[in-house]
Amino acid sequence: MKKLLIPVAVLAMMTSSCVSKKKYVELEERHTNTKGALQKTTLEKEELEAKFAKIEERVVSYNDKINSLQRDNEVKLDMVGNTAVISKRTKEKMLETLAKVDPAVLANASTLKDSLNIAVSYSLKKSFDASDLENSDDININIDETVVMISVSDKLLFNTASYNIKSSAYPLLEKLAKVIKSEPSMDVMVEGHTDSRTISNAVVQDNWDLSVKRATSIIRLLQDKYDVEGKQLIAAGRGSTMPLVNNDSNENRAKNRRTRIVILPNLDKFFSLLTDEGVIEKD
Repeated sequence: MKKLLIPVAVLAMMTSSCVSKKKYVELEERHTNTKGALQKTTLEKEELEAKFAKIEERVVSYNDKINSLQRDNEVKLDMVGNTAVISKRTKEKMLETLAKVDPAVLANASTLKDSLNIAVSYSLKKSFDASDLENSDDININIDETVVMISVSDKLLFNTASYNIKSSAYPLLEKLAKVIKSEPSMDVMVEGHTDSRTISNAVVQDNWDLSVKRATSIIRLLQDKYDVEGKQLIAAGRGSTMPLVNNDSNENRAKNRRTRIVILPNLDKFFSLLTDEGVIEKD
């Protein structure tokens, strides 16, 4: 009987020892996994802290730029209700410019904002002096709420049904490039417009296609030939959807075939740049 009990006791001890070792290995594995997860979390935390620090640096830098612009701006245009408020420096520059404007044009100004629009328009037209260009009557410049819109006749820029720019249009586009480059914060949208007649050939699918290709051709020339920053430029095709007049005669259709250049200036700098003598020099 005793001989039988001894092996059973030994077996029980061995079994107990085996289970403890298994639990130990399991705990050790869990510890290793937890330690690895902790290290991973620590690394991720450090990466997030580094990214956050960079974001904070950008915010500080951005705020510094804003504060610098607020300190250095010579020109200020604020709106208080429907009233335009400008700095003394801006008013002086504006009055200098308005002294050169045709009194008949100036008579149309009933508010301060009207006067500012006339002053900006005068400066731009001086910058785009087209008297030395062939068919210069085909250029029209309008100002609406200080947004500058330059409409250029189709025949000045392109041959019929073509989106290749005429070399005779280069002086005009060079003047445009100088104005754009004078203020890097300025955005410029080039819109192609056609008449209502349908077009389809080997290279142009329809009016939409032609208007987009013409706008893109001008964008590429401004960027590639005259070094205008691409981020300032926007190409848009309007097709025949925005006619100036009814497409019921050859003369009217000619008016509707045009390229419109829309300049969205940063007024804080744009006005002072254009009114300073010698900023845009005539070739």
